[in-house]
Amino acid sequence: MTVHNIYIFNKNGNLLYYHEWNRLKQTGMTREEEAKLMYGMLFSIKSFVNKISPVDPKDGFLYYKTSKYTLHYFETLTGLKFVLNTDINAQGVRELLQEIYNQVYVEYVVKNPLLNLSEPIESEIFKAKLDALVKQSPVFLSRVP
Repeated sequence: MTVHNIYIFNKNGNLLYYHEWNRLKQTGMTREEEAKLMYGMLFSIKSFVNKISPVDPKDGFLYYKTSKYTLHYFETLTGLKFVLNTDINAQGVRELLQEIYNQVYVEYVVKNPLLNLSEPIESEIFKAKLDALVKQSPVFLSRVP
């Protein structure tokens, strides 16, 4: 299993944080263009799932899977959106996303009075704690080229 990258968006669709671990292919777009494309796709998929679901979509959109990767999605009650791209065999990613939110985002962003919650996250301790949590997770495996 491997983790490719993470996006964190605020409720307005602004990219707060991006990091990659084992991403082998680049898009050729700027980070901003890629983030807008990702957020637009998430908005469309969420809307589609909510409209077409034959039952009440309690959790709504959680992930989608292709033949090459799986995109995992976690949204908080405040509209914060976490997107983690992994390989197709990754298990327990929902729990990892909840840990990222509870143990890293809340602890090192929300509880930090010096950080503005609507601005991109530049905190070095946040970056280090997120990296450590992801790398310690059974979901993470460094891919050797």
